[in-house]
Amino acid sequence: MAEILSSSAAWGVVLTIGAFGLGTLIGRKAGKAWCDPLLLGSLFVILVLSLLEIPFSEYKASASPLSYLLLPATVSLAIPLYEKWELLKRDLTAILAGVLSGVLTSLCSITALALLLRLDTVQAATLLPKSVTTAIGMDIADTLGGIPSLAGAVIILTGITGNLTAQWLCKAWKITDPLAKGIGIGTASHAIGTAKALEMGRVEGAMSSLAVALAGVITAFLAPVFADLWL
Repeated sequence: MAEILSSSAAWGVVLTIGAFGLGTLIGRKAGKAWCDPLLLGSLFVILVLSLLEIPFSEYKASASPLSYLLLPATVSLAIPLYEKWELLKRDLTAILAGVLSGVLTSLCSITALALLLRLDTVQAATLLPKSVTTAIGMDIADTLGGIPSLAGAVIILTGITGNLTAQWLCKAWKITDPLAKGIGIGTASHAIGTAKALEMGRVEGAMSSLAVALAGVITAFLAPVFADLWL
C-alpha cells in the first residue's frame, strides 16, 4: 500500500482532504468542542503515515499543492474586514492597542519560556511566531534561524487551542464586547481561531481577521528584536 501511494503524485492531497472531511463529519456528529476537524484530521494523517510507515518527507511533497492555498486563504480574510470598515475606522486606536499588547504578550511569554527551559537559539526562534498565521509565521521562523516545519506545527497547535478554548475563556473572563472578543482571538490564535470568531458573530469574525493581519506584520518587525536581545 505504501508503494502504491508513493507512486501517486496526488495521494497526499487526497489523504489530507479526506482526513479533514472525516474530522468534520465526526465533529458534527459528536457536537463536542474538542472534536475540531483540523485536530482530528491531523491525527488521522499521523495515524495513516505511522501505520503504513510512510516518511513525512514523502507526504509533505505529495501534499505540497495545498500549501499554495495558504496565501489566498489568508487574503480572503479581508472580506469580513471590508464589511466592517466603518467599525475599524471608529475604533482604530483600541484595535491597534489590543493587537500590539497581544503580540508583546506572546513574544514575552515565549522569551520567558525559552530562558526558563534553557532553549537554544534555534528552538526559541521556532517558537517565537507561534501566534501568527502559518503563511507568515513559517517565514519568520526561517528568517530567524528556526525550523519552519516545526514552527508550522506549533502555530497550528496554537490555533487549535485557541479555537477550542476561545468561547469558554470569553465567558470565564466575562468578555462580552464583540470587538474585544475578535481582536483577542485573532491575535492569539490567528486564522484557525478566526474560524471560531466567525461562528460567534460577524463583528467578532471581522475584527479577528483584522487582528490576524496586523499581528503578522507587527510580529515580523518585533520578533527579530526579541531574538537579538534575549535569544
